[in-house]
Amino acid sequence: MEVNSLTAADILGNPDYQAISYGGYRGTTRDEQPTIAELKEDMLILSAMGIKVLRTYNVQFPHAGNVLKAIRELKQADPNFEMYVMLGAWIDCKNAWTDLPPDHDQESEQNAGEIDRAVALANEYPDIVKVIAVGNEAMVKWATSYFVQPGVILKWVTHLQNLKAEGKLASDCWITSSDNFASWGGGDAEYHVPDLTALIKAVDYLSIHTYPMHDTHYNPVFWGVPAEGEGSSEKEQIQLAMDRAKDYAVSQYNAVVEYMKAQGVDKPVHIGETGWASSSNGFYGDPGSRATDEYKQSLFYQQIRDWSDENGVSCFFFEAFNEPWKDAANPGGSENHFGLFTVDGKAKYALWPLVDEGIFDGLSRGGNPIVKTFNGNETELFQTVALPPDATAVAQ
Repeated sequence: MEVNSLTAADILGNPDYQAISYGGYRGTTRDEQPTIAELKEDMLILSAMGIKVLRTYNVQFPHAGNVLKAIRELKQADPNFEMYVMLGAWIDCKNAWTDLPPDHDQESEQNAGEIDRAVALANEYPDIVKVIAVGNEAMVKWATSYFVQPGVILKWVTHLQNLKAEGKLASDCWITSSDNFASWGGGDAEYHVPDLTALIKAVDYLSIHTYPMHDTHYNPVFWGVPAEGEGSSEKEQIQLAMDRAKDYAVSQYNAVVEYMKAQGVDKPVHIGETGWASSSNGFYGDPGSRATDEYKQSLFYQQIRDWSDENGVSCFFFEAFNEPWKDAANPGGSENHFGLFTVDGKAKYALWPLVDEGIFDGLSRGGNPIVKTFNGNETELFQTVALPPDATAVAQ
């Protein structure tokens, strides 16, 4: 099959097409847009590690369009270069991000323009854009600044499906929404509304988010070191905790599948986002749930990759590179540390084996060669690794 003829149906769930969430921002504000040259640097690094599908989040900024341009230029220079994009269109409620109270029953006037921009890019780059995602965590009710009701997402998904039927968008471009597992029916019953059922029937597949790392604080039922674990080595106890974290993520995935099938629907379900931060000065660090370090991130990354590959599920791991704009006021905040690479191109522990294999030789980020964090010193790295707290204390 020719590369350009591949569709979302061929790519999603295919372990030869590893996926990742990507933002190329290197500064503390999105006003600092990455250049085409910088985006190309990143594409080559990700391609070297086997990534062939990227997820972007909005088309309000030049970023997504420039990512597509960078990929096209790399393909023109090397016909064997292969990278595809799940293009996100950001969706908000009325009055989101303003001084006015957000109206979650009405949508933002900006949404129509966002959808139009996404369609234009998908039509300009049909060989690269294989999925359009309507909204990012746009239905989950803890997104209090901007969430909308499922009917808004349904409206735009239906619009895009109609464009496909009319020949105004590639018929094999898959349409979804990428949202928290609960928003897809896998959690609280308050989400089980008729518009959600209609949305499940309207999308081409379900893109779900699961974040056990956050739930080491918010719902730590799987976290901590149980009394029966005492006597094991610290590494063994951490391994068992991370096994439970992976199982927790899988249980949320399975809950969505079960709800979907209860609606009489059987479609692919993929993981649009999951990840594990390597550092936190808040809820997830020490003191806190002691969840965040490069060792635990590495364990979760490998476990979820193995599970998704074995089960024919695409997993857009969050995320490729640290993005310091995420929590610019708090450099130690976990949101700044989800990357598998640091901003200056150091490979975190999860990728140390790839550095050893030499796959990044000759590549750089911002002039920096790709080297290991901690200068490759495991002893130094493990000094940052904290044992999860006593499970009894966590439960309280």
